[in-house]
Amino acid sequence: MSPFDIESQLNHIRQCSSAAAGSRPLIALTGNYDEGRLQLLPGYFRSVEEAGGVAVVVPPRRHPDASLIDLIDRVDGVLLTGGADLNPLFADEDPVPALGGISPERDAFELALARLAHDRQMPLFGICRGIQVLAAALGGKVSQDLATCHSGQSLIKHSQQAPRGVATHWVSAEAESVVGRLLGTRFAVNSFHHQAVSQPGPCFRVTARSADGIVEAIESTDFTPAMGVQWHPECFLLEGDRLMMPLFEHFVEQAAQFRRIRMLHRHTLTLDSHCDTPMFFDKGVDLNRRDPQLLVDFQKMREGMLDASIMVAYLPQGPLTDEGHREANTQAVRLLDEIVQRVDAAPGVALAQTPAQLAAHKRQGLISVMRGIENGYALGTDLKQVERFARMGLVYITLCHNGDNLICDSARRSQQLHGGLSDYGRQVVAEMNRCGLMVDLSHAAESSFYDALAQSRTPIVCSHASCRALCDHPRNLTDDQLRALAQAGGVAQITLYAGFLRLEGDGTATLDDAVRHLLHAIEVAGVDHVGIGTDFDGDGGVPGLACASQLPNLTSRLLAEGLTEADLARIWGGNFLRVMQQCQQARTAF
Repeated sequence: MSPFDIESQLNHIRQCSSAAAGSRPLIALTGNYDEGRLQLLPGYFRSVEEAGGVAVVVPPRRHPDASLIDLIDRVDGVLLTGGADLNPLFADEDPVPALGGISPERDAFELALARLAHDRQMPLFGICRGIQVLAAALGGKVSQDLATCHSGQSLIKHSQQAPRGVATHWVSAEAESVVGRLLGTRFAVNSFHHQAVSQPGPCFRVTARSADGIVEAIESTDFTPAMGVQWHPECFLLEGDRLMMPLFEHFVEQAAQFRRIRMLHRHTLTLDSHCDTPMFFDKGVDLNRRDPQLLVDFQKMREGMLDASIMVAYLPQGPLTDEGHREANTQAVRLLDEIVQRVDAAPGVALAQTPAQLAAHKRQGLISVMRGIENGYALGTDLKQVERFARMGLVYITLCHNGDNLICDSARRSQQLHGGLSDYGRQVVAEMNRCGLMVDLSHAAESSFYDALAQSRTPIVCSHASCRALCDHPRNLTDDQLRALAQAGGVAQITLYAGFLRLEGDGTATLDDAVRHLLHAIEVAGVDHVGIGTDFDGDGGVPGLACASQLPNLTSRLLAEGLTEADLARIWGGNFLRVMQQCQQARTAF
């Protein structure tokens, strides 16, 4: 084909693209900016394209603005490339004499880009300067000059006068690290740098070093698909050497997975059935920003592609007295009203009461908030409060918390006052059925669970619970409870509370444990009877699922476990909303 035959080339491109249109992940590559020119050596984009990605070079801006969000929302991965030194002022340091040239256009832009991508669990790959940007952006530190910062230490030569595609020193990697699995535990790399990561920071761990101990690779400590290397793997392909291609193939595969996750979330209504964020309302929190005190705010929900959250008015169990019940009721109403006020004041957020409203809000691009009460203690002795709360637009009431109340016995701190549901509790369940409220048995004793299951005319739910077979905690559901719940059409929402995923003294609970509990519940109850209730801001949250912005990690893992997109649509809200719809349709006139 002649290079000047444009029509033939266009026809060839159209034919080749028809089968795989839109399937290749889009990778943003940061460009080097020098003397007013945007530059990028070809090894970067050729390695990305050879690995199956589509490369687009991103020009830096000295003053990043909201357009950076538009960029992040359009790409599937970010490759931070090499180039100039980082300005030490961003690390609150003065420059050492050996500091090289800096690029004011790149620094703030790339630091912000790395943070925004990391907040969204987007795949990140940093090369040379890029690994340093990753560390600096997320709490780590960079040595401005190896010879200066490591004076008195015997260093190998890290800036070689050799062709860029020629390896010049050895690197040792941890066997279970990404680079160790992809390249082996000892391999040779090229080397031309005088800066390096000195401290990886809380988000990364060091996974490879050179013989003199200099950091050569870092990767995420929190299940985010992010890693960086100090050498230049992109140079090898240009010399016909595919030794480093596994790094690019791994990165592009992660980007393809992220693309699939994002598409799935765009077409799936995702719901977290339980969060305790209102507990922080008196601490000066702001739901409209990325508030460091909160695991759920509207910014983190957007980052985590979470469409809806059920925020509850949590009430600790107090004395079973008239005064105690009045105070609990007042507190519940205050919190429920404040949820409305905060939603009304938030752009792009709306209050919802029905599954249909959630669906409409998603079509409009709005985040939704529903409301519930955690602990029927708020009802006191007044059955009319059930209808009052239903008219306020609540979707469920958790019958108890830790400690027995007038409705039922609790799974914890229980004196077994009733041996399950009390007579009053049976009236409460019947009234909740009449008013279309979901009956939530999280925190309830087994006796209360089975009594409510027999009493309720509509399916019951456990808005935040886990599996006792995997973690023998009285708050968790036994396999018999899971089967009974499924047989009655109900749903168990697996929670991210560490103590309900793994017993104290049995190691640290992580994303892996949450996946284990989900898969076990699916195996026992069936995929139509399981969902997700994080308990964020109520001590829920584990590494890998530490806040609402990290929820895509769960989708990624469940896809890797073989669940289908239809399965995930059920788990991410479809099952819970089915029960909500049944309860609301069974409501009789107030």
